[in-house]
Amino acid sequence: MPKLLDEIVLAKGSEIAVTDEFGSTTWQEFDNRVRRLINGLKSSGVGPGDTVAMMMGNRRECFEVFQAAAHLGVTYVPVNWHWVADELAYILDDADIKALLVGNRFTDIALEALSDDRANKVALSIVVGGECDGLTDYEEFLASSSTDDLPQDEQLLGGPMFYTSGTTGRPKGVRGSLSGGGEIPTEVMQLIGGSMANYVPVGGKSLLVGPVYHSAQWAFTFMPMINGSSVVMRHKFDGAETVKIIDSEEITNIHLVPTQFKRMLDADPNVKDSFSGASLEAVWHGAAPCPASWKRSMLEWFGPKVHEYYGSTEGAFISTIRAEDWLGKGGSVGKPLETIEVLVIDDDGNRLTEPNNSGTLYFRNLMGTDFEYHKAPEKTAEAHLEPGVFTTGDIGYLDEDGYLWLSDRKIDMIISGGVNIYPAEIEAVIAEHGGVADVSVIGVPNEEFGEEVKAIIECSDGYTGDEEFIRDILQLCHTKLAGYKRPKSVDFIEQLPRTGTGKILKRTLREPYWEGHERQI
Repeated sequence: MPKLLDEIVLAKGSEIAVTDEFGSTTWQEFDNRVRRLINGLKSSGVGPGDTVAMMMGNRRECFEVFQAAAHLGVTYVPVNWHWVADELAYILDDADIKALLVGNRFTDIALEALSDDRANKVALSIVVGGECDGLTDYEEFLASSSTDDLPQDEQLLGGPMFYTSGTTGRPKGVRGSLSGGGEIPTEVMQLIGGSMANYVPVGGKSLLVGPVYHSAQWAFTFMPMINGSSVVMRHKFDGAETVKIIDSEEITNIHLVPTQFKRMLDADPNVKDSFSGASLEAVWHGAAPCPASWKRSMLEWFGPKVHEYYGSTEGAFISTIRAEDWLGKGGSVGKPLETIEVLVIDDDGNRLTEPNNSGTLYFRNLMGTDFEYHKAPEKTAEAHLEPGVFTTGDIGYLDEDGYLWLSDRKIDMIISGGVNIYPAEIEAVIAEHGGVADVSVIGVPNEEFGEEVKAIIECSDGYTGDEEFIRDILQLCHTKLAGYKRPKSVDFIEQLPRTGTGKILKRTLREPYWEGHERQI
């Protein structure tokens, strides 16, 4: 049996490992299916150092792929299933994808992407959860493969490469210490998985109600699974349903974003009143700033179980703040982990050592781990002050008690519903329109999602910023960008404000929209 599963299967083979809307899989069944997938991929020529992509949705089979890739030394790319075919084709090319696994909900997008010349490295295409002409059926693929054990001398370990948007151009893959292909014993992976005990109970039950293509959702489900936690998942989030599932499935831990807090708080009073939460030990949230009123309401309802972290796909966990500490330090993102050194750097490159002085935040992992952007050494260099010292692009400070506070964003990132959106990619698409002389994309307040995307356009001669022009712009974005990236509104301006060197003053553009709000990020 696969090494990461052997002790778990021996201890709890007949218990449920993963559950989704379509059914449940025991640990023993899960183990058999993972072994079949490992051997099926090997027989198809997929092995150590190769990369596979998954555009599957939240479903049980995702975790089979995670486990199989870990044992094979294969890197896997969890693809955002809101992307259009052009975006998927880019990833297939950029990540050198050898195999694509696609959920039956997304076959149209996958087939269009696979017909693109950029997909010519894909040798194996599998549909999960249904049948589709031109794609191999996942269940048939497993059934035709053996359950033979892995050779005992294989030490390569596979892992994820998550794609994040950047300040310029297309998204870039983040290659970290767990991305795959390295000679890492499985015992090390188990040790890393065990570190999640600082956040969630060992052998508990994780509820996944956010997209598993996000690094945090993956970390709070797959990493606990390595140490015997089972996973309950839903493809789409529903606030009232989530409240009920926590009790009915006896969930011990869940990861949420602030928008999900709001939807749970807005659930029918009868649903809220019937909530027990007796099994629940930890609710972790991050990925976006949380309005203080929402956080207080969740603490009043759930009790002191709602904790926050600050981190990134590149740097993983940076700081945490437990419920009881937040009550006294509301607004802080907590104290840095013992393994993280925080450097506050001013605009002249000097390190600020006195408390409460804001600067660009840089971080060093004292364990020696670091990351790079796949095929983008210049972007890797931009994100680093020096090797091993990176920035998330945030501005902030440490207070006299060692708590970390965020005060602004240096990079032009928009966070909507916990999703990072970078304006450069959107601006590049809008600029294709002949009527656009100049364009800037900014985040403006949205009560439910925190921020939403707004395009501000300077018209070319002969064009007028009317409703017809707006429709043209939105249609262009519809064909080139996933829905969450598309502008929700378009404004026009006679001339975009710029610095003497030509850089657009986004802060000046944002100010009127954020006036009167309690936060600016």
